[in-house]
Amino acid sequence: MRRALVRGGFDAWRSIARDLLAAGVPPRDVAWIDGEDGQEALPSDEAVGGATNAPSAPSGDVFVPPAFLALAEKVACHREPARWEVLYGVLWRLARAGERGLLSNAVDEDVHRLGLWEKAVRRDVHKMKAFVRFRRIEVKADDGAVQERYIAWHRPDHRIMPLAAPFFARRFGTLRWSILTPVGSAHWDGVELAYGPALTRRDAPSGDALEELWTTYYSNIFNPARIKLGAMVKEMPVRYWAALPEAAVIDRLLREAPRRVEDMMARQVGLTVTAADFLPAQKAPSLPILREAASACRGCDLYKNATQTVFGEGPPTARVMFVGEQPGDQEDVAGRPFIGPAGQVFADALAEAGIDRAAVYVTNAVKHFKWEPAPRGTRRIHKKPDAREVRACKPWLEQEIGAVRPEIVVCLGATAAQAMMGAGFRVTQDRGRWFKGTPWAARWMATIHPSAILRMPDEATKAAAYRDFVADLGLVAAAMT
Repeated sequence: MRRALVRGGFDAWRSIARDLLAAGVPPRDVAWIDGEDGQEALPSDEAVGGATNAPSAPSGDVFVPPAFLALAEKVACHREPARWEVLYGVLWRLARAGERGLLSNAVDEDVHRLGLWEKAVRRDVHKMKAFVRFRRIEVKADDGAVQERYIAWHRPDHRIMPLAAPFFARRFGTLRWSILTPVGSAHWDGVELAYGPALTRRDAPSGDALEELWTTYYSNIFNPARIKLGAMVKEMPVRYWAALPEAAVIDRLLREAPRRVEDMMARQVGLTVTAADFLPAQKAPSLPILREAASACRGCDLYKNATQTVFGEGPPTARVMFVGEQPGDQEDVAGRPFIGPAGQVFADALAEAGIDRAAVYVTNAVKHFKWEPAPRGTRRIHKKPDAREVRACKPWLEQEIGAVRPEIVVCLGATAAQAMMGAGFRVTQDRGRWFKGTPWAARWMATIHPSAILRMPDEATKAAAYRDFVADLGLVAAAMT
């Protein structure tokens, strides 16, 4: 058994692998040791490897596809200790076992593993390019002259400095900079790129005047209408925030986003009157005061054909608030939310999920019934409110949330969910998923509207939709315990 100790990344592994390949040593006879993670080779009859060497010339006719070398260079930066072993196994199969088309076999276990590792490294490089922020410092040269230097701290998942640093040398070629990470550092003097040892966060400066300028710029370009919290956290994980000066203002910008969106949309569509013009003058009005004020709302034209305003109802200290679209025909007549056929489905599902309806607050994004006459007869047919009507009515919903201060908000249907999270939100994609730390509540979730169950084409589909709806409500019940 040969033990191969790799220190020096891809170049070191390539040198060792080519020697082993030239000697005809099969993968089963090699034990790979990752020296970059502090492992040391155990005593053995034969040992190869060590520091980075110049690649030795292979003997014989060896076929190594360029695509494999490009793949191996990225996989070598991954922190998985088994990468050297898997790389050599695939190399052997390509060069010695005659499997020239191996890399195109996506279902091969080793090829699949290499693909996953390569993808993770590429993503890590992308994150580094996106989230590195330089801080300006002044240093004294040997001759006493003061020079500018720019220092950045970053925490990558993998050993990606050799892949990412050349990008910064090209992008910031006129500056002298250093990037410090726990897995290595890179330094550019304007001419040559050099690599150094791992460093800690304490080795990086704390801040400079440029950060205030950048934060101001970021605040001004921040588009509240395009917020997708899930995508934002996925693309900009919280663990990177400590090194990002703009992270200091993200929470404030998120809190202000709903109001800024409303202002933007009002200017865009020319809204001159909304529910905001009918809000009570008191600061933090109670629910009874809000309900009384809403009864006279003329923030949009829906009041003209509705019987009355249908305000929310429930305990003023309810832990959970459910938000639907708008009142239906029966709700419009009675002046109470969720008492019609959809309301009965909702009540049954709540009971089945173990939630006491009397303990929750229920309301709608729009407080007046929008309808159109049936083709024949006097029945009133529900008509979906448009975006302008939803925006005009939103101040009432915001006031209800402010008065109740629920721990959990659950939106029933797309209209309610998009009223709160923006037009890009899709209930079909994110139903039953918790969003935490939203401007509305500590926990926010969306599911289908119970009326959607009533519209299912057959009993089997209706029963399946109802079971899924109860399952979503079961998540709410679990969160309440």
